[in-house]
Amino acid sequence: MEPECRVLSIQSHVVRGYVGNKAATFPLQVLGFEVDTVNSVQFSNHTGYAHWKGQVLNSDELHELYEGLKLNKVNRYDYVLTGYTRDTSFLAMVVDIVQELKQQNSNLVYVCDPVMGDKWNGEGSMYVPKDLLPVYRDKVVPVADIITPNQFEAELLTGRKIHTEKEALEVMDMLHAMGPETVVITSSDLQGPLGNDYLIALGSHRKTKADGTKMTQRIRVESPKVDAVFVGTGDLFAAMLLAWTHKHPNNFKVACEKTVSAMQHVLQRTIKSAKVQAGEGNKPNSAHLELRMVQSKKDIENPEIIVKATVL
Repeated sequence: MEPECRVLSIQSHVVRGYVGNKAATFPLQVLGFEVDTVNSVQFSNHTGYAHWKGQVLNSDELHELYEGLKLNKVNRYDYVLTGYTRDTSFLAMVVDIVQELKQQNSNLVYVCDPVMGDKWNGEGSMYVPKDLLPVYRDKVVPVADIITPNQFEAELLTGRKIHTEKEALEVMDMLHAMGPETVVITSSDLQGPLGNDYLIALGSHRKTKADGTKMTQRIRVESPKVDAVFVGTGDLFAAMLLAWTHKHPNNFKVACEKTVSAMQHVLQRTIKSAKVQAGEGNKPNSAHLELRMVQSKKDIENPEIIVKATVL
């Protein structure tokens, strides 16, 4: 019997579809984790659709929920997972909660996807308010253990532009110096050995050995590009990286291979199904492109490794 492993996931909730907690909970549960969810918003669907309706949880309400857990003494967690947030006070409250949970359990691992923006056609832009950047940089990243920025977010956090793999590795070292011992740049516009049809992700894991010396393992993962705009992929990625680094604490390479391979299985199944639903010659819409999560249960549970990582 494995000891129970409990995750507090503070993310968005949608009635229809798979983003935020809806994208993270099912995979974590399938992989054997107890997941306690705080829904930072409750929307009808993700905001990529033409319409959406719903409610937003504010920082006082987040605090109130946490107080309830605390009063019942059920606020002991092994992991905290956070993603998209639009509000600085909410984010600051998350940091307070993480710090308190780390006092409860010094082995707690905080997995943070610092969602701030992305690059389109080589140009980066933020899709959260600009005042979130200093909060992520100065408060959140220092208490995080695993972070999963994309290239643009890694550049924002460090103030350094990435043009080459060497610069990306330097940026990851800067991020390690800010706190996290595991950094994965989940997507980049770098060109890899396999060429243009592949998306490059880079990972860096810094371990402190018994004698106090630090060793860093760095890897590159190239996965086939899928020609569609998916929503919720970053949330799914962070959740599976949490799961696989937990299951392979001494094999960062395999953890990344399983994470990226499972992603690839889900995306391939989703695009295939979306094309069928849209019909011959039509472009799939947001509803067609919702991740095929339930249908991918076996791949999430036991992913066939179809994407290999290269140790750098």
